[in-house]
Amino acid sequence: MSLSLQSPPSATLSPLPLPLPSSSSSLQKRLGFSVGFRPTNLIPHSRRSLSLICASAGFSSSLDTGLRTELDAVSSFSEIVPDTVVFDDFEKFPPTAATVSSSLLLGICGLPDTIFRNAVDMALADSECFGIDNPELKYSCMFNKALVNVGGDLVKLVPGRVSTEVDARVAYDTHGIIRKVHDLLKLYNEINVPAERLLFKIPSTWQGIEASRLLESEGIQTHLTFVYSFAQAAAAAQAGASVIQIFVGRLRDWARNHSGDPEIEAALKRGEDPGLALVTKAYNYIHKYGYKSKLMAAAVRNKQDLFSLLGVDYIIAPLKVLQSLKESVTDPDDKFSFIRKLSPQSAANYVFSDEEVKKWDQLSVASGMGPAALKLLATGLEGYVDQTKRVEELFGKIWPPPNV
Repeated sequence: MSLSLQSPPSATLSPLPLPLPSSSSSLQKRLGFSVGFRPTNLIPHSRRSLSLICASAGFSSSLDTGLRTELDAVSSFSEIVPDTVVFDDFEKFPPTAATVSSSLLLGICGLPDTIFRNAVDMALADSECFGIDNPELKYSCMFNKALVNVGGDLVKLVPGRVSTEVDARVAYDTHGIIRKVHDLLKLYNEINVPAERLLFKIPSTWQGIEASRLLESEGIQTHLTFVYSFAQAAAAAQAGASVIQIFVGRLRDWARNHSGDPEIEAALKRGEDPGLALVTKAYNYIHKYGYKSKLMAAAVRNKQDLFSLLGVDYIIAPLKVLQSLKESVTDPDDKFSFIRKLSPQSAANYVFSDEEVKKWDQLSVASGMGPAALKLLATGLEGYVDQTKRVEELFGKIWPPPNV
């Protein structure tokens, strides 16, 4: 069953990066995405997420009875982002923004009836790429065109920003990252996508952080990912990154199976979860010292995690957690049960050491990243690189597309 490319039936405003839409039964169980949504407008549409900014109340049924759901309640504190949502869930959690990535391109190539397949075929048939003799450069050209073509379709489908993954193979090359972003932005300009609708997703190596600083100085919005230490978070904030993404659950997983990381050991000694502690510290740092960055808590695993982070800008949560929140109705008298844990007031009262508020440079970031951050960053990069290579290899197998 083919899908038509349509504009979203609802126009919820939200400024970050995320998902895609699609709703063919043959597609539905095959691709997963994170989706940003506003519980207020549960009208069918779109998909995966990375960006969002809005929080409001919820379902009319609960409002009509004087009751509201837990999802409504938590959404008044933070923008809630569904994680790994399949197409069936768009009606429940319509996205407000989206992310285009190598993993998304792999999914699209496996689904010939998706509305985004034409965007990929157009990249494979691009005359500029077609004329490149070097196979590696040819398929890299096609990869970039495919990212941007799909990103351009997503901009038409979501009201918020679309985040575009930057090739992780240049994660340790500041100027390489900047060139990649400029190349992608040039392609977006060619299809009339304004820069303010875009974010560029960059790994939080020191070189990625420095690239973010230089790009933000040009007015190009960046989204730093794979943040697993306060050193990375503080340096990213000082660089002026638009979005900083911390993976709560991954730090917890590492702590369960390893030891020897000073930052994690300190959190455990205080009786704190290391992932939640890092988000709390990073949020307070950003707000206490007036940095512009928005903080995204990812890999949130359960309700308690979510309740512990209320007030952070964005929370990416599993669908099962969101479904549970949606199905749990609260009485108006229980409204004070949901307490904002992170706020400008909490930030003002948080005490940082002189060592923590210093100007972070390459050496101090390197020494501040413990074994957990080093390992988790490396693992994330390996995954991105592997997916990018798989896409380019797949392009080599299916090129040229029909009618070329």
